[in-house]
Amino acid sequence: MEIGIDSFASAMYGSAALSSTDAMEQLLNRIVMADEAGLDVFGIGEHHKKEFLDSAPAVILSAAAARTKRIVLGSAVKVLSTDDPVRVYQSFATLDLISKGRAELVVGRGSAIDAYPLFGFNLKDYDALFKEKLDLLLQIRDNEFVNWSGKFRPPLQKQGVYPRALQDNLPIWLGVGGTPESFIRAGTLGLPLMVAVIGGETERFRPLIDLYREAGNKAGFSPNQLKVGLHSPGYVAETPEKAIADYYPGYAELWTKMGKERGWPPVTRPQFDSLISPKGVLVVGDPEQVAEKLMRHSKALGGIDRFTFQMDNAGLSHNQLMESIELIGKKLIPLIKT
Repeated sequence: MEIGIDSFASAMYGSAALSSTDAMEQLLNRIVMADEAGLDVFGIGEHHKKEFLDSAPAVILSAAAARTKRIVLGSAVKVLSTDDPVRVYQSFATLDLISKGRAELVVGRGSAIDAYPLFGFNLKDYDALFKEKLDLLLQIRDNEFVNWSGKFRPPLQKQGVYPRALQDNLPIWLGVGGTPESFIRAGTLGLPLMVAVIGGETERFRPLIDLYREAGNKAGFSPNQLKVGLHSPGYVAETPEKAIADYYPGYAELWTKMGKERGWPPVTRPQFDSLISPKGVLVVGDPEQVAEKLMRHSKALGGIDRFTFQMDNAGLSHNQLMESIELIGKKLIPLIKT
């Protein structure tokens, strides 16, 4: 199982005011730490809101590529529906060259909708946009010259797209939430699957992952091609008590605020305790607890190939995040991989 971090480049660290410049520098330092600590992957999301700095993930990842040596650098997720697949491929092919073959893409429709009005797209085309643009992105990835036509973009006629990625088969994962059609689509295309699980019990996604594997098998793809990744909020500290004390206050504050915007009830401590229980989605604890939980999740889902922590969503300080990344590399990963 590969272990990594996903970040939304948040500038929100509790009540501390942090400039965008400082927040970006700290983020890059965390990616360097993840590389040095032995983590497998670091992903940058995409949002277009004041509190996040990840509107141009390929730019951040390119800066990180120049300061790291081995860690895979990817999107988490790239909102493909509101971008041009030609430019998406060019950006990540360039990242692949800068990083000497360490780039990858996780693409999705986006759980937040802020990009749609910003770039002039209609939400009624939410799925159609993604389906068409994913088709074009895959054609560009697989062919130097492309013949293509669609509804939302001018056609391409024997058009070359450059630069080409260093990797012949630039990895493209499909990021999904809870829509069965998305799981089936990923399986039919033989794309690795990244499942975002942010609430409830992780094992409830087993039927959907089974749909993915069944669709992939039917389409003729081998089990080795049908990779499953899991993305969930989490945090690792030296002791379970410290992990909870560090994580809960900021988590409750942020998710209560988000819930108010979306019509959800406030976060309570009993609810939090349920989420950090063995079957709950939050992966919070010491290295031993977290290792046990990840192996339990993997067994419940029929095996997972990658797990990525979403850690900068609970008001944790830069020092707390750095210490957690170091613990993941030095203590958690050896427990997972032995």
